[in-house]
Amino acid sequence: QVQLVESGGGLVQPGGSLRLSCAASTIIFKTNTMGWYYQAPGKQRELVAHITTGGRPNYADSVKGRFTISRDNPKNTVYLQMNSLKPEDTAVYYCNAREWGYWGQGTQVTVSS
Repeated sequence: QVQLVESGGGLVQPGGSLRLSCAASTIIFKTNTMGWYYQAPGKQRELVAHITTGGRPNYADSVKGRFTISRDNPKNTVYLQMNSLKPEDTAVYYCNAREWGYWGQGTQVTVSS
């Protein structure tokens, strides 16, 4: 049973933008800090950003000033707006519901010219 449904990945040139979306059920969304993680080939999964149920965000240093996480409560959806993308941002991005330990299926983001 899929609990988190991601969308929005793709191929973009360096300097470009993408927006990732993650939709969750109401109970998951209202009770969890929602986050985005990325995992590049051969590397561990790392936190990109998360946002608490109260709307407080936290970012990895590598994405501060470029990425913005937000949550739309009526839509039970969390977004990751990614600007000024770099080749090193290339990875599979996963949505996470922290307290319940749920993960999305992952969406590929490739930054390349």
